Amino acid sequence: MTEVNRPPRVGGWTRLVTARPRLSLLAALVLTVLAVLAGSGVADRLGTGGWEDPDAESTYATKALEREFPDSQPNLLLLLDAGGASVDDPAVAAEADRLTTRLAGEQGVMGVGSYWQSKSPALRAQDGHEALIAARITGDEKTMGETLDRVAPHYRGTQGPVDVKVGGIVAVRHEMQTIIQEDLTRAEMIALPITLVLLVMVFGSAIAALLPLAVGIVAILGTNAVLSGLAEFTDVSIFAMNLTTALGLGLAIDYALFIVRRFREELATGADTPTAVATTLRTAGRTVLFSALTVAVSLAAMLLFPQYFLRSFAYAGTAVVLLAAGAALILLPAALMLLGDRVNSLDLRRLLRRKEPKTGGEEGTAWARTATLVMRRAPFFAVATTTVLIVLGLPFLGVKFGTADDRQLPSSAESRTVQQHIRDGFPGSPGGGLEVLAEGKATPAQYAAYKERVAALPEVVRVDGPLVKGDSAYFTVLPEGEAVDDAAQRLVGDLRETKAPFDTKVTGAGAVLVDSKQAIAGQLPWAAAFITIVTLLLVFLLTGSVLIPIQAVILNALSLTAMFGAVVWVFQDGHLSSLLGFTSPGSIETTLPVLMFCVAFGLSMDYGVFLLSRIKEEYDHTGDHARAVRLGLQRTGGLITAAAVILAVVMVAIGTSRVTNTKMLGLGIALAVLMDAMVVRSLLVPAIMRLTGRATWWAPAPLRRFHDRFGLSEGDPAAAAEPDRARDKVSARG
Repeated sequence: MTEVNRPPRVGGWTRLVTARPRLSLLAALVLTVLAVLAGSGVADRLGTGGWEDPDAESTYATKALEREFPDSQPNLLLLLDAGGASVDDPAVAAEADRLTTRLAGEQGVMGVGSYWQSKSPALRAQDGHEALIAARITGDEKTMGETLDRVAPHYRGTQGPVDVKVGGIVAVRHEMQTIIQEDLTRAEMIALPITLVLLVMVFGSAIAALLPLAVGIVAILGTNAVLSGLAEFTDVSIFAMNLTTALGLGLAIDYALFIVRRFREELATGADTPTAVATTLRTAGRTVLFSALTVAVSLAAMLLFPQYFLRSFAYAGTAVVLLAAGAALILLPAALMLLGDRVNSLDLRRLLRRKEPKTGGEEGTAWARTATLVMRRAPFFAVATTTVLIVLGLPFLGVKFGTADDRQLPSSAESRTVQQHIRDGFPGSPGGGLEVLAEGKATPAQYAAYKERVAALPEVVRVDGPLVKGDSAYFTVLPEGEAVDDAAQRLVGDLRETKAPFDTKVTGAGAVLVDSKQAIAGQLPWAAAFITIVTLLLVFLLTGSVLIPIQAVILNALSLTAMFGAVVWVFQDGHLSSLLGFTSPGSIETTLPVLMFCVAFGLSMDYGVFLLSRIKEEYDHTGDHARAVRLGLQRTGGLITAAAVILAVVMVAIGTSRVTNTKMLGLGIALAVLMDAMVVRSLLVPAIMRLTGRATWWAPAPLRRFHDRFGLSEGDPAAAAEPDRARDKVSARG
């Protein structure tokens, strides 16, 4: 069966919507109000962790130590500064004992200890003017945050002869959650007005400009409701809210731009409103559908990883993509049915424009000239562009992976100040040591022999313990240097290989990093295979070509090199850290490259589908390959660039966050989007398609029949018969 005989499937989806547009919009309004109610306060129910593998040895050991030895896992630290006095001064010691006793009586707090009780040198600063009280707040993340809010104000500040600052991992995470919520609100306040101005510049009409913004807001509110519901059943990271805002605005605007622009083109040709809507859905609507599927596939791949940090982005990303596409394909047509020609109302560019821009001319535009130049010098542009992209990605070869810590926070954050004091002024490994959980009956002699073997390992500074409770015990091992550097990671392996007469399991920051890297490395090939295979299938269903899907996957991956190179050069090596306002820890958090790849790859496919679908439409109409490439770039180049700039604005607004990982995510993806739209889609894609020529559209006969039966493509089905015969001739030649 050829394209001629296929019914317009996408149009059928919206037949009911376009028949009763007012009812559809009213239903959407009701659902949006319900989404606002369901998603209110969602940030308070989301977590700030999720970087660890829940099935890893380190995770098991951490939970066992929390249960059996709560003193070994303090998450609340009070830093007592005696000023010029010694922490051993009687007045200071008396106040510290009073604070320790008082903290031990707080509900939800256990395992309270201090330097003044244990005299442990690890709890006393080397200059003798600072010392620590350590405790553990119990419960889940929400409960711990509530306990911290209740307890901390009574201890923070001047207490007799000492000044007290509140820190520890629970304070770091709680402060991070608060800052992310504040930064997200600020990012929305920055992005929305700028986006509206850009949309007005693109469309001219204020009415047309408001439509994409409305679709984006519906997608964001709906996704917040989805995340709120998911948080009742599983852990969800608060970082996912940043992606919700960015993709909700960005993709909704992309899809609405494409649909509204095509609708206006159809109106300009003299079509009435119902015909213009039907043609728009049959053409641009199919593109939006395929674009949404390709982006959703890239984001859904993160479900294969065990860390809930990554899985949260899959939840948020797939939800916001599907909601954005649904709103664009269902609500937007209803609005266009009601607006008709009034979609061009309030044309704010009228005074700056002497005549209407052409909607379909072949020659005379900058994009047509660009396409002609690139295809005339295709070998040069293909080689030069590829070389530049590879060179920009070279810094990623020196990437070092680490864990997220307090240095994600701004330097003014109290919890970061506490940890920085510990890092700079206290003995032992900054960030803590490694804990070895020993399970099984053992004698004191066996514990002592094991401790001697551990102390003899390279990179071990000191071994403390064991502390014994029943058939369990634990040792604390302090490594040289940082808690997650290469030496600490080697020590994790050495500890796990050290023989013992009991079962041992290692945890601590270094062990969590080792296990996280192993978990990602184990699932990465499966995720890459999933993205690649499904993307190849979807692009084949769109184009009917064997070569184009392969080109799309390779060129999309190539478009991400600049992002990865910049991430290492800026955020790991610390270049531009003063300008951007962050502190480089000298490493990249392990899960971030996976997240950024999935998001940026999906967005690259989004723009790739826009360009390829229009090229395919022109090729189906004419059978002229070179003309189709030129017209495809001419008619979508400006649209793709405008969409990329708008999405980049949203991502840069997200990148103004004071939390380093969020800053890295926002600025990195903004760079990837701009490189893809302005370099890969404008230069590399037309150059490669010119080099491959009409063979670009070749497919073996069985696959052509499969595409004829199941594939979807843009264009008027009634106009496709002659190009189908031309394509058959190309296929026959192989």
